[in-house]
Amino acid sequence: MTQFPAFEVIPAVDMQDGEVVQLVQGERGTEKRYGDPVEAAERWVAAGARTLHLVDLDGAFEGERENAAAVEAIVDAVDVPVQLGGGIRTAEDALSLLDRGVDRVILGTAAVENPDIVREISDRRPGSVVVSLDAKGDEVVVSGWTEGTGLAPVEAAGRYEDLGAGGILFTDVDVEGRLAGVRADRIERLADAVGIPVIASGGVATLADVRACRAAGAAAVVVGTALYEGAFTLADAMDA
Repeated sequence: MTQFPAFEVIPAVDMQDGEVVQLVQGERGTEKRYGDPVEAAERWVAAGARTLHLVDLDGAFEGERENAAAVEAIVDAVDVPVQLGGGIRTAEDALSLLDRGVDRVILGTAAVENPDIVREISDRRPGSVVVSLDAKGDEVVVSGWTEGTGLAPVEAAGRYEDLGAGGILFTDVDVEGRLAGVRADRIERLADAVGIPVIASGGVATLADVRACRAAGAAAVVVGTALYEGAFTLADAMDA
């Protein structure tokens, strides 16, 4: 993955049952619905998004990519890079998505269970793998944030950088979806530990949070609930 040329604010399009949703702390049953994924994607691109962050939540929870049709429709509809996570379990899955026009695949559970998958994909499509490190406390969690791994985020990030990951998506689960603010010290610790881009996620509630992510050394920040709820506009966030 080329370094982000400048700090980016990346809108999230999280999909469940064919609709855009936002969950509180990743828990099913907490979702608030925001309509059609393709319309949302087109709206964010029209508002100036330079990248889109897509998540197949059914895939993340069930391991089966239930929103594949919506993903393909978004890839066809927009002309900005798209990164996709949720339910990508094998190198073949990842490579077929990359062949179909997804620019970066986000691996979470698969990368923890089989770290070599990162090297396998990266050898064939350098820079195309972003490893998702979701942290509760100081432990990486997987399987829709339900299982601990015993790994510290900084240690894990270094391991995946060595395996060829093009970036790290760091989600602070403790503040995710709560509009509670970011914890910049955690982002900074991770960004200082690796030479690849760190994309921050979780807790963004204000423009000050966006600025804090940038100051902490993140290359980009994924924003979901705050944008959908109108806490600020994408243009305001990009200006910030």
